[in-house]
Amino acid sequence: MDVASSARARPTRSRVPAFAVLHYYLVGYRRTWRAGVFSSFLLPVLTVLGFGLGVGAYIDQGVDGVPYLDWLVPGLIASTALQVALGDSTWPVFSNFQWVKTYYAQSAAPLRVGDILAGHLLYVLFRVLTTIAAFLLVTGLFGALRSPWALATLPVVALLGLAVAAPTFAYSASVSSDSWLAMLFRFGVIPMTLFAGVFFPVESLPEGLRQLAYATPLWHAVDLCRAATLGVAPQWSVAGHLLYLAAWALGGALLARRVFRRTLVV
Repeated sequence: MDVASSARARPTRSRVPAFAVLHYYLVGYRRTWRAGVFSSFLLPVLTVLGFGLGVGAYIDQGVDGVPYLDWLVPGLIASTALQVALGDSTWPVFSNFQWVKTYYAQSAAPLRVGDILAGHLLYVLFRVLTTIAAFLLVTGLFGALRSPWALATLPVVALLGLAVAAPTFAYSASVSSDSWLAMLFRFGVIPMTLFAGVFFPVESLPEGLRQLAYATPLWHAVDLCRAATLGVAPQWSVAGHLLYLAAWALGGALLARRVFRRTLVV
């Protein structure tokens, strides 16, 4: 049963319509979660083993006075959250408009555009938080979390997930071909992951690239996650980081709602 007929059959199931949309995605995820375990969980763990223990063994002095594995893990936490959020905000959103047209079925039910958008964003947050919670558990077993403040990475990655998912929703809803989604990963996600302080300090970059790194939401999340897991102060103020990520999330959500309304409301 799709979400449209489900909403008609059980209109009082939830007092918040967005939760009905979230329930729809959770039902689907219950059938497919095994397929995403490798990409969203095992691959980052293998990266920890390869880079943290493998490459890290050749970095005698560590980075900033800490072992390379401990320094690397918070960067991987943030970059994993970014990739999970983007993965659920590109092809699934494009498909809901262009291929399976789920959004059109939802808009035919007693659901507003804001409900459809909010419900799907809540599902993205669910995916980000469950993935990072498992990632924290495994890296904690490796002894790579040096502070109990590591749990603070969960709200940080939730805000990062919104900061990247909301504008990506708008982008995915606007493009006419999925080739544009591949270009987003090739020319946006990969360079951002490589040069936003995940694998090496941003300070080692030339001045121009360093400023570009500071402009990305990923760097702000990396700095906050690194401060939390290492138990140190971030390079920028916590409030400044959070406000910057919140601005991306709010601006992206407003843009996505405008694009969704333009497409779904005839």
